[in-house]
Amino acid sequence: MIEFTVPEVDYTRYTNRQLAAIPLAVLAVAILIIAGWFVMTGVPVNQGIAFTGGTEVQVAIDGPEAAAEEEIRTAFDAEPESIRSVPAQSVYVITFQSGGAAELEQQADAAGLDVRSISSVSASFGADTQTLALGGLGVAFLGMSLLVFAMFRVFVPSIAVVISAFSDIVVPLALMNLLGIELSLGTVAALLMLIGYSVDSDILLNNHILRRSGDFYESTDRAMRTGVTMTLTSITAMIVMTIAATVFGIQLLAAIGTVLVFGLVTDLMNTYMLNLSLLRWYKFRGVAR
Repeated sequence: MIEFTVPEVDYTRYTNRQLAAIPLAVLAVAILIIAGWFVMTGVPVNQGIAFTGGTEVQVAIDGPEAAAEEEIRTAFDAEPESIRSVPAQSVYVITFQSGGAAELEQQADAAGLDVRSISSVSASFGADTQTLALGGLGVAFLGMSLLVFAMFRVFVPSIAVVISAFSDIVVPLALMNLLGIELSLGTVAALLMLIGYSVDSDILLNNHILRRSGDFYESTDRAMRTGVTMTLTSITAMIVMTIAATVFGIQLLAAIGTVLVFGLVTDLMNTYMLNLSLLRWYKFRGVAR
């Protein structure tokens, strides 16, 4: 059985500013990436057809990938929005922003393509789904924030949890843009899970420091032994899932796993650097001891 050994960190070697600098810098870069993406594309994150509307066609084609993509492009009148291959099954997933399912299926049949499945989402239904999904994400974040403030009833420890959770969502969103991962119902679910992961690890740290007996650094060490072990276990599981999903061409699971891995790594940084620096400032009123 694999056992994680969490090393004891000597936080007395670092000031609060030094601890907070890296997480805040990463958050600032992530916000700049999202803002730049919005300026260039009109949306902060690229969205899948579940939100924008469109049609997805899956066809089976044997042979080299370049030749298969050329065959796909010549088979349809509309230009595909994207073409993704599933190597394990010799299947290509093609998405279109325009063109009805029946029309695209006729064109595929006429070109001799082996159509495995076809699905379509209307633009209006996609817009409603987007509003519902993003609204749910916003309500979840707001509810989490209110719960945290109700639990601790002190501004600094509460805002530390909220800032960490905010960063745990924003950083993966920025990386989704860089990695070409679209915002879908699956990735929204991953972001909701990250809110839960973030609150869990931050509240664990806050409870050990604020509500349990013992020295500040002793309490921090106890919280880290539990919290870091939990997070590293989750990261390992998500990495395995992502690799397996990629090998078998399950794009949705691969996207969810990737978002969770980056989000959980970000959570480690935010919890034990940013959140801890704010807690230490609150406990010692700005004096790093």
